[in-house]
Formats: sequence, C-alpha cells, structure tokens
Amino acid sequence: MARTLLNIPKTAQRGEVIEIRTLIAHKMDSGFLPDAQGQRIPRDIIQRFACRYNGEQVFSAELFAAVSANPYLVFYLVATESGMLEFEWQGDNGFTQTERVSITVT
Repeated sequence: MARTLLNIPKTAQRGEVIEIRTLIAHKMDSGFLPDAQGQRIPRDIIQRFACRYNGEQVFSAELFAAVSANPYLVFYLVATESGMLEFEWQGDNGFTQTERVSITVT
C-alpha cells in the first residue's frame, strides 16, 4: 500500500469552490532506464487517477511514463452537499489504491 497525502477542507459552504490536493508515493519507473547490471527496469507507473464525489466522477487524469515520481495533482470542485470524496489510483502490475474522505457542506 502506497502512502498518500490528501489536502481537503473538512467543511465548505454550499456552492464554494474548493481546492483538492493529492500526492501518492510511487516510484513511477518509465521502463526506459537500466539498472546497475544494464538491464531495463520494467515499467511501473500509475496510469489513471479518478475522484468521485458521492459516487459521481468529478475529476480524472491519465498519467504517462513522463510523469515524475510521487505524482502530485491539484484540482478544484464545487461543494454541493455533504458526503464522501473517493480517490482512486490505478497502475501497472495490478496496482490500485483507494482513499476516502468525508466533507461537510453547510
């Protein structure tokens, strides 16, 4: 399980635009670099990120080999109702990581 950092306000006013910051610790090997013995390191990257707000997808991104290690993503959404934000990272070799955070909208 990879370490994640999520920066999300715990509360927001209805209709407020909030900033969401996410970071996941992942080496993101492109598959192009050699190891100490000269063999290519197999590709191991996060390919997709998605955020769902109360089950509805509100943001997604496709990531490629050129993305640096520990991908950091920032995006904005409008707080409409209290509920759950779900973040999912998917990658090579069956990698999947899901995190959930609740938000209260007043």
